[in-house]
Amino acid sequence: MTGAPGVGKTTVLIKTVNSLKYNGISVGGMVSQEVRKGGVRVGFEIVDLSDEKRGWLSHVNQANGPQVGKYRVNMADLEEIGAKAVLKAVDKCRVVAIDEIGPMELFSQAFKQSVQIAFGSGKPMLVVVHAKAKDHLIREAKQREDSETFTVTSANREFLPETLRKQIVSLL
Repeated sequence: MTGAPGVGKTTVLIKTVNSLKYNGISVGGMVSQEVRKGGVRVGFEIVDLSDEKRGWLSHVNQANGPQVGKYRVNMADLEEIGAKAVLKAVDKCRVVAIDEIGPMELFSQAFKQSVQIAFGSGKPMLVVVHAKAKDHLIREAKQREDSETFTVTSANREFLPETLRKQIVSLL
């Protein structure tokens, strides 16, 4: 999945994951969600979909790490929670979910390697890719013969989770 910032890509992914889990299909991986304080976005939390372990992907008050806009990336949490969640999903789940392959995540070699391993696993995947970031990993995600790219819009975000659920189920 791809789409404009704030259109609902993460929401579509989470709804699809929840629907698959409701139907007894194990899904793991990681999701990043914005965190607001007083109505202002202060960072992004990273969550392991298998055990709900949480950390910071990035934060405005992060002392060090690569900078993306006003945020600094928390490399330790990205690798300890995000990359490991992807590898755990490859090992233990039927479906792998990754939100997202984007500018922040691409600073981590461990994250990139975990995504490559997931790509090679043969398991169905739900992946959010940044719409404008340029990287070979994003190109690969979009151009794989076994992939289909959905652009999330305000017009399709309500029915897209069911479309994706059906497509994943058909692959299992």
